[in-house]
Amino acid sequence: MLNIGDKIPEFLGVNERGEELRAADFLGKRIVIYFYPKDNTPGCTAEACSLRDGMSDLTAAGYTVIGVSADSEASHIRFKEKHSLNFNLIADTDKKLIEAFGVWGEKKMAGRKYMGIIRATFIIDENGYVQRVISKVDTKNAARQILDK
Repeated sequence: MLNIGDKIPEFLGVNERGEELRAADFLGKRIVIYFYPKDNTPGCTAEACSLRDGMSDLTAAGYTVIGVSADSEASHIRFKEKHSLNFNLIADTDKKLIEAFGVWGEKKMAGRKYMGIIRATFIIDENGYVQRVISKVDTKNAARQILDK
């Protein structure tokens, strides 16, 4: 997993509209990059809606929010429309950004082990360096967790 002080990759990925997002696009801005397992699942929906509902406070604090999962652009479009999400979602179908941030790993559910995206939130400073990592995400209070340093 990327650690505090690490520089994020230059190429972040492609959003739901097929637009490339690069770290250089956000120089001078603080970024919240959050990784989540799957569109339209209960925890992921709660997290996305918390960020949507807290967007005015996040924006006032100087943050730009970007969500990342391995879902397709089409899935992200449906997810955004269904929940009126107001931020970019990167469709990391080849898992390059997921692996670069170190959030692809072994998970357990109902006694079964499998590989998947480990939910995590990275706070990036104005120069593209990791400032903070939230590894125990409270999905229902994700925005508050970011704002409460």
